[in-house]
This record gives sequence, C-alpha cells and structure tokens, in this order.
Amino acid sequence: MVAEGERDAVRLPGRRLGVDVGTVRVGIALSDATGMLASPLETLRRAKDGSDLDRLAGLVVTHEVVEVVVGLPRHLSGASGASARDASTYAAALTSRIGDVPVHLVDERLSTVTAASHLRAGGIDSRRQRAVIDQAAAVVILQTYLDSRPRSAGTQP
Repeated sequence: MVAEGERDAVRLPGRRLGVDVGTVRVGIALSDATGMLASPLETLRRAKDGSDLDRLAGLVVTHEVVEVVVGLPRHLSGASGASARDASTYAAALTSRIGDVPVHLVDERLSTVTAASHLRAGGIDSRRQRAVIDQAAAVVILQTYLDSRPRSAGTQP
C-alpha cells in the first residue's frame, strides 16, 4: 500500500479505481483508459465475509486497473478517527487481494458533501441520492486524485 503523499512523478496511462469506504456501502468509480476522467461504476454492500473485497479485486482484473485510490476520511482538523482507521484496514485487505496493483490512500475530506452538492445541482433530490451518493463520492475522490497528478509527456492538457 502506498502512503498518502507518495506518488510517482508522471501519470502512466491506464484505468484507475476510486473507492469510498463506508460502514454499510462502498462506492466505486472508474477512470477512462487515459486516467483522466472518473465515472461512477457501482456500489457494493460491505460484507463480513469479505465478498465485497473479492468483488472489488475482480473489478481490478476485469477493468485492467493500474492503481486503486481509497479515500481516507479525516476530520476537518486533519486528525484521523475511527473512519480513517477503517478505510486504512479496508485498503490493506484489498492490497493483499490484488497483487502488484498499488493502492493509494488519499485525503477525502468533504467528498460526500461535494458529491451531494453535485447531485443536487444535477436535479437529484436527497431521497434519490442514497442509491448513488457512495458512487458519486468515489468519483470525487478519484477525480481529485487524477487532477492532482502531472500529465505524461504524450498527454494533451
């Protein structure tokens, strides 16, 4: 697992998977093949037997993912709490299932708030948001990560 802040200097092409870990659901987002644009993929239900992690590992293989980005929920102060520990544990469990594909933990403060705001702006009311909010948060996490990375030499701005 790659610690927050440790990133390669240049973005290599390939799909990235964004993960928003919750206590009940896990939102998943997937980038395009150039690693430039994040889109919602699906929502998994957390399972005590680890079947959600198995499904996630399967998505890594199916979509030929080159790296996984897991949101690390911190308090506004920057401190880590129980949710951050849970996300770190989840990321470590995923790492053990996907071999050489790096898993990055990235600060995701306010990703769910941002996702809810985007959904509202898109005309989706709060009752209908529940079904897609986790995916939307995963999109915010992944897109923020993608936007923070330098482009490779052959990539257009």
